[in-house]
Amino acid sequence: MITIVTGTDTEIGKTIVTAALAVCAGESVAVVKPAQTGVGPDEPGDLAEVVRLTGVTALHEGVRLPEPLAPTTAARRAGVALPSVEEYAAAIDDLARSYDTVLVEGAGGLLVGLDADGNNLADLAEHLTSPFRFVVVTRAGLGTLNHTGLTVEALRSRELPVEGLVIGSWPAEPDLAESCNLEDLPATTGVPVIGRIPAGAGSWSREEFRAAAPGWFE
Repeated sequence: MITIVTGTDTEIGKTIVTAALAVCAGESVAVVKPAQTGVGPDEPGDLAEVVRLTGVTALHEGVRLPEPLAPTTAARRAGVALPSVEEYAAAIDDLARSYDTVLVEGAGGLLVGLDADGNNLADLAEHLTSPFRFVVVTRAGLGTLNHTGLTVEALRSRELPVEGLVIGSWPAEPDLAESCNLEDLPATTGVPVIGRIPAGAGSWSREEFRAAAPGWFE
């Protein structure tokens, strides 16, 4: 099964959610980051964070671009030719034949461009031949109902399967809006909240993270 981790925004916790899902997936898991932006050739990217937290070693990064921009913009500015979403999808399908679970972490939100034609993560998914599902990472606080609703609506308009929502950073002491959103998110979107990642979990040790991660999902 391929699980595509997208979000309602950037800097929302997709990498930490991907790492937590990798822990829960067991031994036969690969993690894919089709486009990594904002890091240089020798700097640690999102997959380095995944391996630090989980120990998973089947990691596959596609294009790496130095500026912290959408992949299409960063590639244009760097003069780099991006693979097409069809090529990305074929590579992910190949991995799905070797691993029980393939986790694909998108860049930014769902509709951020991934190739020179402006195709996005939803377009990539439509070219997959293996079974797949989306997990949407969202914020806990004010504004999340609208952003999450728009993302889910975009997926549904393409008839793409959504397994659930994961709150990327859940505070130890939620405020009124956060507490209400926990109930309102599924009511507004029709999609269940299947996980909550504790705020700051990305700074935990590997041992702490691996021990706790299964308890964050329902």
